Amino acid sequence: MKITRLNPPRKFLVGAPPQITLSDCGSIKLNPDEQITFLTDKKSQYDIVKKEWGFYATPSLNGRLPSFSIKPFLVKNLDSGRFFILLLEKGKDNIFEEYCKNENIAVIAELDDQNDLSKIEESVKTKK
Repeated sequence: MKITRLNPPRKFLVGAPPQITLSDCGSIKLNPDEQITFLTDKKSQYDIVKKEWGFYATPSLNGRLPSFSIKPFLVKNLDSGRFFILLLEKGKDNIFEEYCKNENIAVIAELDDQNDLSKIEESVKTKK
């Protein structure tokens, strides 16, 4: 693993008005089969694993991720038409809902919900 810090961080504006300033603090280069874990102040965690072919971008959506008190959502920014996966920390529902409203984001699916996952799976099967 190689960590490169940006000091000072690169700062840039994002989002719907009023925009917020993000700080790009650096980068982490992983070798295949290395993992990095992000922790919240409440000890929730989020892992990313580098593989030879790419990345496991999240722990299992309907297994380990919920056990870490994180709920995954597939969302769409209705202004740009772009899709994202957002991860909601347990207990921060109101902040998340306000953020989605301000950014004009619609929840497409709860990616830890078996009904939503089954609908996605069935939709993919019918396209083949």
